[in-house]
Amino acid sequence: MSQSPTDVEAPEPTAAERVCSLLTATSSVVVRACGEYHELDTPVSVHGAGLRMCAPLDAPLTVAAARATEGLAVVLDLTDIAPVAVRDRVRGRVSLAGRLHLAHLTDDGLSVHLRLDVAHAVLSTPYGTTALTGADLALAAPDPLARYEAGLLTHLADDHPDALAVLTRLLDPNLLAERPDVRPLALDRYGLVLRLDHQHGHRDVRLVFPEPAGDTEDFGLQVHQLLTVAHNRLPAHRN
Repeated sequence: MSQSPTDVEAPEPTAAERVCSLLTATSSVVVRACGEYHELDTPVSVHGAGLRMCAPLDAPLTVAAARATEGLAVVLDLTDIAPVAVRDRVRGRVSLAGRLHLAHLTDDGLSVHLRLDVAHAVLSTPYGTTALTGADLALAAPDPLARYEAGLLTHLADDHPDALAVLTRLLDPNLLAERPDVRPLALDRYGLVLRLDHQHGHRDVRLVFPEPAGDTEDFGLQVHQLLTVAHNRLPAHRN
């Protein structure tokens, strides 16, 4: 992402926090086991270095896990896709390797809770690749806005294009020389990331909130403060 040489390094979530956030926000995963791919439509809950998810009782993955007395060796794959339509929508990919165990039946008796004990993980983004251990994930927590990010970004893109135009006043004018299309790409408690898309490529720019947002109400307040700064054309943090 773009960074002004005079700015203090802008705060942003750690790699482990990004992984936890993606897990918290997802509604489906792909599990690789025994040379096969298993797609599960299931939310994932994070408990330290352990993940919980559900699978149908008669699913091949459930059957394989039941036969593995010491846990089934698996890799869980997730893709982080921007909720707003932009060029190159994949923001990152995560792979988590570990052992999958049966936990207990769901209340309806038709599915089973599975527990994945994560040994290590890899986060790949357009800016680099980071290797993580299960201990790293155990010390991290999902961003408080992770579950709401998709809705907040699409609302901003669809209903407030005028606000996006105002926020561009906070950017280096050189970044706007080619009249890029400006779309919201990502957000977290620390700030908002804008995608500047032009004919020859794109650039991502982070606008840092005056204070970290603890919830969706805080997010609205922080965006309002950025807009106030932009209206007054005062300097703002950029990354």
